[in-house]
Amino acid sequence: MQTRVERNERKPSTTKRMIIMIVAVLVLIGAIVGIKVAMVMHMIAGMKPPPPSVVSTAKAKFEDWQPALNAVGSLRAVRGADLALDVAGLVTKVNLKSGDEVKEGQVLLQLRDSEDVAQLHQLEAAAALASVTFDRARQQLAAQAISKADYDAAAADLKAKQAAVQQQQVNVSKKELRAPFSGRAGIITVNPGAYLNSGTTIVTVQQLDPIFVDFHLPQRDLAALKVGQKVNVTLDAFKGKTFEGTLSAISPKIDSDTRNVQVEASVPNPDKVLAPGMFADVNVDVGGAERRLTLPQTAVVYNPYGETVYLVKKKADFDKAQAENKAANADQNAAGAKADPKKADAKDAKKDDKKDAKNALPPDQLVVQQTFVTTDGTRGDQVAIVKGLNEGDEVVTSGQVKLKSGSPITIDNSVQPANSPNPTPQEH
Repeated sequence: MQTRVERNERKPSTTKRMIIMIVAVLVLIGAIVGIKVAMVMHMIAGMKPPPPSVVSTAKAKFEDWQPALNAVGSLRAVRGADLALDVAGLVTKVNLKSGDEVKEGQVLLQLRDSEDVAQLHQLEAAAALASVTFDRARQQLAAQAISKADYDAAAADLKAKQAAVQQQQVNVSKKELRAPFSGRAGIITVNPGAYLNSGTTIVTVQQLDPIFVDFHLPQRDLAALKVGQKVNVTLDAFKGKTFEGTLSAISPKIDSDTRNVQVEASVPNPDKVLAPGMFADVNVDVGGAERRLTLPQTAVVYNPYGETVYLVKKKADFDKAQAENKAANADQNAAGAKADPKKADAKDAKKDDKKDAKNALPPDQLVVQQTFVTTDGTRGDQVAIVKGLNEGDEVVTSGQVKLKSGSPITIDNSVQPANSPNPTPQEH
């Protein structure tokens, strides 16, 4: 009995020892964590702030801005055709070389036509005899030596013979390939002695001056298009060169699948360097020139939530702007304050003061302020700004990757990003 009592008395003492042990372990772990946190905080406090970021800058300025519509088009000859003969035959002459300039009506290729020419001569002789017979019949009819029926028969025979001659002349002309218009011939691979089937393409002829550019624009731009507007055309094949033309035609029908309108421009091509089928970048001037605030395109940071730029300001001006923003938002923040807003504000202000004291920058130190802007089109290396900036504002144009509002910067404008309205491609 006594043994059971002793065992019952021991149980609480064992439980107490386990509780004490657990508490001791927790205290030890807390002490270790506290020491580690203190070490990390000490290291953070001892770290030097990162050096100012090196950036390049540019000032926003007003420039004359010509509104324009951009598209990709394809060149097309004013007149062009792949020439072929509608009869088969043996080639006897080829009167041109690849790339020759040909005149309208010039004989380019001749098929063997000796049989047709011989038959034509025979029909011409028969027609000449019918003509003599008709003249004699007319004289005889005047002298009432023959009947009116004989005269009519002679007239009909003459017309039939003349028609036969004309038909044979057409057959002879089918053996000749003539240029339907003046232009430049393509590459010809046919040689004398070759046999050609009817319909076989022999050579292409293209009239290259002027040349057309076909392109499409969205239907929303239709109201801005007018025949006669200036068009600038650039091609990869002629880097740095712009070909000027005029808008010559606008399709009266909108494509129901794409909702685009087809547009045609005419471009002078006196040197005949532009060829049908080439792709071209087309720029159509619409409306009059306007004054727009411009920046290099590299200055604008495009984000899902909007377009921003980094304004360059002195630290004192930046702090003043931040204070004004806080004052403007004071009423909104007051609505969501807790029960004791004065105490919370005092606590937050104390934290901000400690943070500012630790990371204090000289009042004349340059920093950046992220600002939202509204853009309206680009040209060359430039972008137009319609809202968010004023003339003369200095904006970061390169080096924005690690920037945020309040970040210190150092300006180095020894190398500037491209800022040309009409850039010229450079090959190195």
